[in-house]
Amino acid sequence: MSRSCLKINLMEKQFSSSESLALITEMIQKAKKEAAGDGSFQLLLWGWVIALCNFGHYYLAKSNFEMPYVVWFAVIPAVIWSFVHEIRKRKTSRIKTHLDDFLGQLWIAVFVGMVIILSFMPVLEYRHNPIILVLAGVGVFSTGAMIRDNSTKLGGAVLFLGAIVGFLLPVNEQYLTAGIAMVLGYLVPGYMLKSKFKNRV
Repeated sequence: MSRSCLKINLMEKQFSSSESLALITEMIQKAKKEAAGDGSFQLLLWGWVIALCNFGHYYLAKSNFEMPYVVWFAVIPAVIWSFVHEIRKRKTSRIKTHLDDFLGQLWIAVFVGMVIILSFMPVLEYRHNPIILVLAGVGVFSTGAMIRDNSTKLGGAVLFLGAIVGFLLPVNEQYLTAGIAMVLGYLVPGYMLKSKFKNRV
């Protein structure tokens, strides 16, 4: 084989390697963008639902309504909507990464933890809200760390702060605190993520 042919083959191999590296990098970046964009959906969905339920419960309790907890039935369609969205996302997603799997498993663990806490509300004397905020804070902060978004990490920190304040307040006031924490810890970073995702794509 002549030197010129050998040189061409080497250049083709280098070019192919460079192309492969660029493609892998692009796929990773796109996966992060998709994870961030989808994260905004979940933050906004649960931010609105849980914040409104907390505010509704607080208002009804202050109004001496006998069953202020009825507002929490709104969580049932939200759970269904959330799962349907996840199933559709997995079916239509062109790129599946360990990041997607990790975030999915993380929020399943957070959700299971919340269900366990809510199942033992009488044992906790209905002071469950601060514990729920701690679990939500772990999920939001970890999500922010994984997608490298400081506004989401700050949202997690706000939820931790809300939990601390909640532990210092009577049960009914904890609902008001949790509602405010959800607005600042879920909705604000959720809308910021949504805006950033739109600017990226």
